[in-house]
Amino acid sequence: MLCCTCTKRCFMKRVYNPCFKLIQSRNAHSSASATRQRPVMCKELKTKVLPLLPPATVNGPSAHRHEGQPPDGADILNVTAEALKEGHVVAVPTDTIYGLACLAQNSEAIKKMYNIKRRNGNKPLAICVGETQDIFKYCKVKVKEELLRDLLPGPVTLVFERSEVLNPDLNPFTPLVGVRIPDHDFLRHLCQMCAEPLALTSANISTHTSTVAVHEFQDLWPRLAVVVDGGPIGDQSRLGSTVVDLSVLGKYHIIRPGCAFSATVDLLERKYGLSEDPGDK
Repeated sequence: MLCCTCTKRCFMKRVYNPCFKLIQSRNAHSSASATRQRPVMCKELKTKVLPLLPPATVNGPSAHRHEGQPPDGADILNVTAEALKEGHVVAVPTDTIYGLACLAQNSEAIKKMYNIKRRNGNKPLAICVGETQDIFKYCKVKVKEELLRDLLPGPVTLVFERSEVLNPDLNPFTPLVGVRIPDHDFLRHLCQMCAEPLALTSANISTHTSTVAVHEFQDLWPRLAVVVDGGPIGDQSRLGSTVVDLSVLGKYHIIRPGCAFSATVDLLERKYGLSEDPGDK
């Protein structure tokens, strides 16, 4: 059961930050909207479920906010970053599906992530960073930076050889790592606040369907410190990002077609002259 009686003492006063792209639908039914806008907390395990809300518009952008209102994007960013730094796993919206995230450099947090998902220990986790230049710190990049900027931020995971800086306990069975910069302002700001990559995977039990709304993975909530509710994910495709291996010079290999397959292949071949490496990977 979710407890709403303790929300006033559990959440901070709203301080709206207009730089966040808050994706809650404004056309939702009023009663459903009222339900979503009420911050809730799992009473026993203290799981914070935080709805990203559009700004108040009374008398323009400087509308007053009152004690007891749900937290806004800036508050949620701080709460989520703090949970990550304490070694917890959180759920966040991305530009494709909902994801589970923890600090990639925290080995204990990575173990928690695998346990929560009931994920095979030999299946890798991707990392998520906030800016293109961060990729060069954690990966050995063999393509032009312009290519990275053409594809990212966006619904694409690029696979490179990992650098020595990346936590050796993250995917220790492979020299490669996938890296994402989702086209989602909240998640990018979260990476920037943490100042290190996030390990990122879909918010579902392994082998189950990907999720595009927080209620679809409600069975996982008790094991998460924070659930950020960004509303339904836009395209509802559930395909996830397109995963492409760029670790071989001059070649590309599609590991997962995902939701941006055609556009990604067209860019790699036409603009950058890469050839497909069917490989056995």
